[in-house]
Amino acid sequence: MGKILVIDDEKSIRRALKEILEFEDFEVDEAEDGKQGLDKATSQYYDLIFCDIKMPKMDGMEVLAALQTEKVDSPVIMISGHGNIETAVEAIKLGAFDFIEKPLDLNRILVTIRNASDKSNLVEEKKALKKTVQRFKGSSIIGETDGIIKIKEMIEKVGPSEARVLVTGENGTGKELVARSLHDNSPRKDEAFIEVNCAAIPAELIESELFGHEKGAFTSAVKQKKGKFELAKNGTLFLDEIGDMSASAQAKVLRALQENVIQRVGGEKNIKVNPRIVAATNKNLRKEIDEGNFREDLYHRLSVILIHVPTLNEREEDIPLLAEHFLTMTCAEHGIPRKKFTEDALEALKNTNWSGNIRELRNIIERMVILCDHEITGFDVNTFSNPRA
Repeated sequence: MGKILVIDDEKSIRRALKEILEFEDFEVDEAEDGKQGLDKATSQYYDLIFCDIKMPKMDGMEVLAALQTEKVDSPVIMISGHGNIETAVEAIKLGAFDFIEKPLDLNRILVTIRNASDKSNLVEEKKALKKTVQRFKGSSIIGETDGIIKIKEMIEKVGPSEARVLVTGENGTGKELVARSLHDNSPRKDEAFIEVNCAAIPAELIESELFGHEKGAFTSAVKQKKGKFELAKNGTLFLDEIGDMSASAQAKVLRALQENVIQRVGGEKNIKVNPRIVAATNKNLRKEIDEGNFREDLYHRLSVILIHVPTLNEREEDIPLLAEHFLTMTCAEHGIPRKKFTEDALEALKNTNWSGNIRELRNIIERMVILCDHEITGFDVNTFSNPRA
């Protein structure tokens, strides 16, 4: 269920907590003083830390303060046989999740563990949500052309299922937005949405990013790290640019999809995972398979459902809708009074060659909102963009 560190100089307390926690299926690590506990807590990840207050070498308050300085995310529960209200308040102010007095009460311990676990899940989800909100702020799948209507209908049908989806299309067409919409229309919508850009991560680090690593697995692995498969938990894992994944990582992803089990880099323990997989690529994976760059068995695992996102040039009639959307959003983000397009500006946008697709359209509109006067004209559009030949 998770890994817990118990820091206490009393062997009997460590033994009692270890027995209780192991009975609840937790993996338990021990430290006999504050210094040893701090070293362990900063070198690997723990789901929860129990820390005594009165200890040699380094007392619990000093450990707690050091954990905050080192930005250790694990919830810390302070325990003491000499507790009082002032001590408890000080511990909470320093960042402790809770304070429990000795002798330890079994029910209190289990309730506190459950509450701390709930908080940790909320923190992870909040972090993922903040990133998502920044990327998708004010966004939805906008458009009324046949291709976009078909995508919306497909999301409505496929979203509630557990089917894996492969989204294809050129860079900047909105594949990530399709993945997010699938997640938002699924039973997993309240769980995490985790993204991995397989093209942006060096081949030698992709396995650590996906599956995590143990301390000492490689030179820079100074502490244990959970991978994206674990962080996605029961949510959605979006594997962007899957066509750029190394052969070794492809083999491990295939195993994870077949068995719902992973192993961290440098580890031997099997870890159960259950995220829904949505993958995306701008490559022709059939061609990549023929050239020996992509595993055919992995392709079939990923492509239960195929969704192709058209280029912006293929959905010319959607450009005015998208332009107005990005205009409104950009003015709000920059605190600029609402501007407007002239009719010839909208026509010029439709006649532009959007090689960078929606991403390019958004960037150019942001540029014009900042640099142009109250109206954005056709001349402005032609100045900042690339008209079609």
